[in-house]
Amino acid sequence: MVQEKSTGVTQEHGGTKARETACTSSPSAWLQSPTTAVPRTRGDGPEQQLPQAGWQREVERGHAFGLAPADSIRDRTISTFSRGELPHFAGINTFLKAPYLEDVHQVGGHDVAVLGVPHDSGATYRPGTRFGPQGIRQMSALYTPYNYEMGVDLREQITLCDVGDIFTIPGSNEKSFDQISKGMAHVFASGAFPIVLGGDHSIGFPTLRGICRHLGHHKVGIIHFDRHVDTQETDLDERMHTCPWFHATNMAHAPARNLVQLGIGGWQVPRPGVKVCRERNTNVLTVTDITEMGLEAAARFAVERASDGTDCVYVSFDIDCIDAGFVPGTGWPEPGGLLPREALKLLELVVRNVTVCGLEVVEVSPPYDVSGITALMATRVVCDAMAHLVISGQLPRQGRPSWIQEACAMDVGQAWR
Repeated sequence: MVQEKSTGVTQEHGGTKARETACTSSPSAWLQSPTTAVPRTRGDGPEQQLPQAGWQREVERGHAFGLAPADSIRDRTISTFSRGELPHFAGINTFLKAPYLEDVHQVGGHDVAVLGVPHDSGATYRPGTRFGPQGIRQMSALYTPYNYEMGVDLREQITLCDVGDIFTIPGSNEKSFDQISKGMAHVFASGAFPIVLGGDHSIGFPTLRGICRHLGHHKVGIIHFDRHVDTQETDLDERMHTCPWFHATNMAHAPARNLVQLGIGGWQVPRPGVKVCRERNTNVLTVTDITEMGLEAAARFAVERASDGTDCVYVSFDIDCIDAGFVPGTGWPEPGGLLPREALKLLELVVRNVTVCGLEVVEVSPPYDVSGITALMATRVVCDAMAHLVISGQLPRQGRPSWIQEACAMDVGQAWR
């Protein structure tokens, strides 16, 4: 247990201030999901109102580029060469079988762009997250674009592309960071919603730096799902995966007071990181805090703190925020984390109730995974987030958001050596 105390600083270990703030806020009218379940009957789902034009286009594309099926095939929607969602065990390895966009200059023509960041030079224990983007893409082939519970069909409601991976430099965090920031800035400035597949958590700093390059005078909050605070200045004398938020919150566009960290706890939280959180007045909720407050109060607290004085919020989801028994394929597994349903519900309550400018899912390490369950969980996080963005009206975007600006000079409070 951390012993040192100070006033007016981070809410952690017991979360008294956090619970008081959240529980005395206005009633949960802001919550978009019903509090009582209503059984569904046949034919009453919201998807009944959705078109099937996207599916038809996929069939036509399959026939045009992959040939019509053999004469013996009765289902004439099938093509000779797989060019779409089916079969799930075949096809090119893109996220959700989305079209691969080779020319990144065209990314602005899509609502959402998935980009991989295969970087694990920031790992301080178990490597392998450089294989995370491909592992997540592979497991995403199990999914369809349709979710029955939400009544969302991503194929019909948004345009999704996969722009491939950032060319990272093994052994050089700083050169990789420069590559990541440039790639992220390009996608963000195009108006496409960026979804990043990591990669270790050191990429949190350069991805956010890429966004900040196009915020102008606007500011961004951060909602960070994790078991670890990741706020050290250095680790092993470098900017590692334990350090992204120290450097991100050096930027004037990303104030530390708008950094909210959900799920922190266990025996892997270093005291130097805790000291930084206190000094910078960040907002920490442990798993115990969240359990005692309840998911709705915790989410309300996160939304209020991250959006206070900011124009948008970046969501960084470290897969290890979930209990290690469910996500073994990660760099720093920690028992006692959030249950999958808790994490997904928190994600829902956050994304539906704040303006989100981007999402990253990090720390998936396929070499340590079992049956792909960690990569599948990451896929679920991404798909759920897209669905919540659709339900909340954030996707597809109705024009270019006002907080996306031309490139601006960076205001970094503390230069790196």
